[in-house]
Formats: sequence, structure tokens, C-alpha cells
Amino acid sequence: MAPDPDTSEKTARKLNAQMLGKLLVIATLMFGFGYALVPLYRKICELTGVNVLTQKDAAVGRVGNSQIDKTRTITVEFDANSQGPWRFRPTVNSLQVHPGEMTQVLYEVVNMQARSVVAQAIPSYAPQQAAEYFKKVECFCFKQQTLGPNEARQMPVVFYIEPTLPKNVTVITLSYTFFEIAGAAKQAG
Repeated sequence: MAPDPDTSEKTARKLNAQMLGKLLVIATLMFGFGYALVPLYRKICELTGVNVLTQKDAAVGRVGNSQIDKTRTITVEFDANSQGPWRFRPTVNSLQVHPGEMTQVLYEVVNMQARSVVAQAIPSYAPQQAAEYFKKVECFCFKQQTLGPNEARQMPVVFYIEPTLPKNVTVITLSYTFFEIAGAAKQAG
């Protein structure tokens, strides 16, 4: 006996509809996962201290221990990385500072283009545990920087290191990555 063509067509349609439903569920889950990656990435970066856009340190407005620990010296190394057509570097490679001592260092940036650019600096620290003890009072990383065509600028970082920094930390590296904010120059101009 031959299979009924109407029955096999109904079965094929039913199987196709089930497959379409499964594919829609998978596509929806993939979209949801992709959408959730942005806040998940931000949270992971916040927890690990990597790639965090820095806001002004909350403790700066409060009166804290202004004692300078002259018995300790910390070497602070400065590093600069850039993603874009400019020159970006610290004016000094390292400084010796005492915990609690207010210190200023300058970073130089030169826009080597004939157009304006908007850029942002993101700091990172090594060792990572030093981030919570490194307090910036003033920093060019707090906001986006607009650089005119061929403009050169010196940008300050004013900081101190909490005296409660663990004794085993004797060297801290402050590194900035300076990158262009795509499309921001058109909006600013």
C-alpha cells in the first residue's frame, strides 16, 4: 500500500514548522546573549580593573589622612599606548614618590592629522591590586579630549598613593591607552 501524499505532505509541513520554531528560539537566544555581552563585559572589566573608564575618585572630595610616609618610596612608572594617528607619551618614564605625597606628571599628545579628533584615555595599573590605592585628583582620562588639526597638548595627572598600600608593593605602573572615539569628531564639529 502506497503512503498517502496528503499525509506525508502534512507530516513534512509539521516537521518544517517545528524546525522553524526551534530555529527562531535559537536565534532569539543568540540575540539575547549578544545583547547581554555588553553589560557582562563592563561588569567583568569593573571587577578585574581592566579597561575601566575612570571617573574622579570618590575619596578625593573627603578629607583623609594627609600624612606623607617618608619612610617608604614607591617607584611609579608611566606608560602610554595609542590607537590612532597621533603621538602620545609621558614626559617622564618614572618617578619616586612617598605614599600620601601629591604628585603631578604630564602626558603629551600630538594630533598628527589635518582634521580634529575626539579621543579618550583609559588607565590600567600593574600590579592590579595597586589600582585601589592609586588616587587621581585630576586626570585627562576623566573626559574625552578634542584635539584640533596638528594640535599638541600637555595633559596633567595629579595623584597620590594611599599610605595603606601593602608594603610588598614597591613599583606601580600607570599605563594609558589613548584611542579615537569613532564619529565623535563629526558630532563635536
